[in-house]
Amino acid sequence: MPLTGKQRAALLLTSLDAATAAELLKGIDAATVQELAVELSYLDASGAHDPRQSAEVARQFCKSLRQGSGFQFKNFLRDMLRHSVGEDQAKQIQQQIQDLLQKRDPFLSIRSADLQALAAVLETEHPQAVAVVLSELPPRKGSALLGLLSETVRVSAISRMTSIASTTPEARTRIAQLVQSRLEGAASGAQAGTALQARPDQALRQVALLVRNLDKEIRDGVLEAIRQKDQEAGERITSLMIVWEDVPAVSGRAMQQALRGIDERLLALALHEAPEEIVLKIKANISERAAALVAEEASLMAAPKKDDVHVARDKILAALRELNKKGELSFEE
Repeated sequence: MPLTGKQRAALLLTSLDAATAAELLKGIDAATVQELAVELSYLDASGAHDPRQSAEVARQFCKSLRQGSGFQFKNFLRDMLRHSVGEDQAKQIQQQIQDLLQKRDPFLSIRSADLQALAAVLETEHPQAVAVVLSELPPRKGSALLGLLSETVRVSAISRMTSIASTTPEARTRIAQLVQSRLEGAASGAQAGTALQARPDQALRQVALLVRNLDKEIRDGVLEAIRQKDQEAGERITSLMIVWEDVPAVSGRAMQQALRGIDERLLALALHEAPEEIVLKIKANISERAAALVAEEASLMAAPKKDDVHVARDKILAALRELNKKGELSFEE
């Protein structure tokens, strides 16, 4: 993601020891120090910083993290603040940072929570709350979480994800606060801006990705339960498990299997104005002779109708979906 000036300045501080960073911050007002600390905390907690888009010092910092140089962000932040504004104000700023991060993204800490602990908390929550949490997790982590939930909770939550857009941003924030509070309570032994509402197709795609990553037996049971409640939603989810944009992620063996029997003219149609990564993926999984024939067909082809292109692509997707139905479709990480 593009880094703001404050984020670049914050990342620069991480290339220094805490005392040197504090020396640079002398004379800077506490509010600015807090803003820099907030940016550092958000980049660290969300994993959103991209070394390719940062300055050289940020790239070096990320490299040191990957090499396990011993850099501890929380210790650095605590020491930097203490050297800059004193112990008492450092504690106040750190609490304010937590509050600001909570306001910026209510689900930030939930995404990094232990899955077993999160599953235990969600097991007794209302299915709508479970659905909201699932919609905020990366697909693979959401799928892993689904596998830890009971079948009743799993099916109820996925059914509600088909209408997740009806949940207001305020309600989502309250759910995040409640779940976080329960996670903290469980950890002690004994709730972060506002998330965007998903459009219906986006919500169904989220559900489809979660379901796609489940073991075949669990996945088939979930889909059948959804169809019994809403046949149309069940069929839509089934089709959204594999879409055209997924083609580059399909494993080579599965792609080769799906492309068998699809003639070169159909492939040429399907690849018309397709993204380069899809073109490369498909051509890499057919023979050189077939690739040459596809190129020849494309050169002889007048501007095709959009409907014809969609039909050709649907043929490939149908083959991939059939493999998925059999549990034989795999994806590259």
